[in-house]
Amino acid sequence: MSYRVPYVDPRLTMLQAPHPATLEESELLKQCTVEFGRVSGPGGQHRNRVDTACWVQHTATGIEAQATERRSQGQNKGMAIWRVRLKLAVHCRTPTSRDRHQCSELWCRRRQGEKMSVNPEHGDYPALLAEALDVIVARRYDVAGAAGALGITMSQLSRLVRHHKHAFGMLNDGRKAVGLVPLRS
Repeated sequence: MSYRVPYVDPRLTMLQAPHPATLEESELLKQCTVEFGRVSGPGGQHRNRVDTACWVQHTATGIEAQATERRSQGQNKGMAIWRVRLKLAVHCRTPTSRDRHQCSELWCRRRQGEKMSVNPEHGDYPALLAEALDVIVARRYDVAGAAGALGITMSQLSRLVRHHKHAFGMLNDGRKAVGLVPLRS
């Protein structure tokens, strides 16, 4: 089999490995700026008088997220970091081999035969989503081929991506851009 160059989507941000969505929280925060402040709205006097709102920005990409819905600064910070991880997983790619992708330790640990069961609320979800999308994009949005490279079924892979509407939208936009039929939701 001859070597085929991995596809690079010019609409996405390419970063060097490891993908920031896969980093431990302390390592990710070294690449981010975190700010706290106040916002108005429901939540009572505590929310309006204490700096509980949190904004997190990944400095290398400019991707940012905020959380203001909780009355606790710590809870809002955790939620903002989670949202940044998901945005990084969707909008940033790291280089991987098109045909010889080596699955991460996390991917191998979470895979059960040809199945990948992960709740989209689980802490591992952004890292798994990032790895899946890296392979899908490298294979020019060929979901079936990417599923084979990742060792799971196509339906399991599409379900993993479908859990996050922005990831699924990005996948279908990419498929349209390269002349493939969008996946049904």
